[in-house]
Amino acid sequence: MTNNHKIKPRKLGHLVLAVRDIHRSVEFYTEVLGLQVSDWISDQMCFLRAGTDHHDLALSQIPKDSPDINDLPRYSRPGMEHFSYLVDSLQDMELAADMLKARGVEIVRGIGKHGPGENCFLVFKDPDGNNVELYCEMLQIALDEEHGPQVWERNIESFDQWRFARFVVPPPAAVVKDKQGKQD
Repeated sequence: MTNNHKIKPRKLGHLVLAVRDIHRSVEFYTEVLGLQVSDWISDQMCFLRAGTDHHDLALSQIPKDSPDINDLPRYSRPGMEHFSYLVDSLQDMELAADMLKARGVEIVRGIGKHGPGENCFLVFKDPDGNNVELYCEMLQIALDEEHGPQVWERNIESFDQWRFARFVVPPPAAVVKDKQGKQD
């Protein structure tokens, strides 16, 4: 692969927002916008959908004691955590990881496979420090299908079913620390 290779996404996929009050936000997005809940991770993350993708919006609870809870763009305040683009396959994602490394683009996490949604992921930084995710193989839920949301435990398996085995960079220390000891 050359440095001239380009990722060819199929569509803008989903967005993850960091929120002050996850229950209030879920109520807003279900009652006002009409989204449906697909799954939860504990009471810390909620996956919502407008169509057949397992999720096109996820909400992540900011720690209630965060000193930045009312501040503007940073990871410990409300706002976007990442946005994503769908690629065709895990092989495309692996090729993208090689190209990103060759170009010196900072890879944040992945390649992994989430529990909720079952999608593979690779997250990297754009020039302004925004997290961009490539994903593939997301669970599809038919519009006429009954789907009971599952509550996942907040642990390594909900974050990465492969347990960091396919990560192309070391997993973030905060993620490992946050999920360690909770995997059984």
